[in-house]
Amino acid sequence: MLYYLFEYLDKQFNIPGAGVFQYISFRALGATVLSLFIAATYGKWIINFLRRQQVGESIRDLGLEGQMEKSGTPTMGGFIILASLLIPVLLFAKLSNVYIILLIITAVWTGLIGFVDDYLKKFKNNKEGLHGRFKIVGQVGLGLIVGLTLSFNDHVKIRIYDQPILSSSLGEVQRYRDLVHPTVTTLPFFKNNEFDYRTLLFGWLPEEYTWVIYTAIAIFIITAVSNGANITDGIDGLAAGISGIIALTLGVLAYLSGNTKFSQYLNIMYIPNSGELVIFCAAFVGACVGFLWYNAYPAQVFMGDTGSLMLGGVIAVVALAIRKELMIPILCGVFLSELVSVIMQVSYFKYTKKKFGEGRRILLMSPLHHHYQKKGIHEAKIVTRFWVVGIILAILTLATLKLR
Repeated sequence: MLYYLFEYLDKQFNIPGAGVFQYISFRALGATVLSLFIAATYGKWIINFLRRQQVGESIRDLGLEGQMEKSGTPTMGGFIILASLLIPVLLFAKLSNVYIILLIITAVWTGLIGFVDDYLKKFKNNKEGLHGRFKIVGQVGLGLIVGLTLSFNDHVKIRIYDQPILSSSLGEVQRYRDLVHPTVTTLPFFKNNEFDYRTLLFGWLPEEYTWVIYTAIAIFIITAVSNGANITDGIDGLAAGISGIIALTLGVLAYLSGNTKFSQYLNIMYIPNSGELVIFCAAFVGACVGFLWYNAYPAQVFMGDTGSLMLGGVIAVVALAIRKELMIPILCGVFLSELVSVIMQVSYFKYTKKKFGEGRRILLMSPLHHHYQKKGIHEAKIVTRFWVVGIILAILTLATLKLR
């Protein structure tokens, strides 16, 4: 909203300094500072409110060191992240931008799914919370909205730069193709790194129905990443810290993809209007860091599904919007390893129980962070090491811009 206000003041009254809101860098900085301020200032108020409502975490005794001491810690702290994310975005971003609209819907949608789950657990004494099938239905619904919007909205366009040609009069001339309703994405580590979804299924599906494949992939990615973030949220500061690292990386990629000069120099696809995602990512990073003020060990509040499902959903949609979804296995490697560890543990346990009459385990406990806790490593050290791995994966993701 501030963008439109200062744009009006600049045009109508030529007020000195009003034009600074035209710069993405200034608005991203403002969104970061405001999100940090909201989280740090009002986070304590939200925690006290949750404590008064007796929204405390019920801890199952899994035999982990220091686990039972966390019983009664307020949960549903995802509201701190949501508030410190959405308020700066509403103030600093262009609200007419298709990507901003899509991400606001994503944050509210996934936050609502998580809230219903937490509400059933805390206020209805339903230990299981929202049934898994209903979570999946909600994630599939969001995937449909995202996939169809990116497939059919007229404001979703990309420009692909081809190899430059030499002209006797103009010198080197850059060739490019503008695509509306694009079906291409970025394939990391390849020189010509644009991958067209139309090539899937060996041409069996008619070209006009490529949106079916793309929407199905969007549904899968959103479901996988949001569940991966949900599973990662198991020890103090882990999910919020990793999400902040991922969001910062996505913000850099969004800035490069939304800038004609940088995208042309790096020979990556240019995505008009995607620069606004930098403001969203900046607010997202600020919200995660601000939440860590209270969630770092020993945690004063847990985010609950209200926060964890939202974190994963937003990350997935940003990656889809800037056509970097195939980089998710690298960038979100921590989420992926946590998710895969649970799948492998459960599958192997069921297989061995059926074959040998008793279930056997691959890990001491899943998800992966609990395995290391069982080995006697303090959770603060586990979190720090996972953050280091997340930073390494973020650097590797950015390196794919040149490593082809």
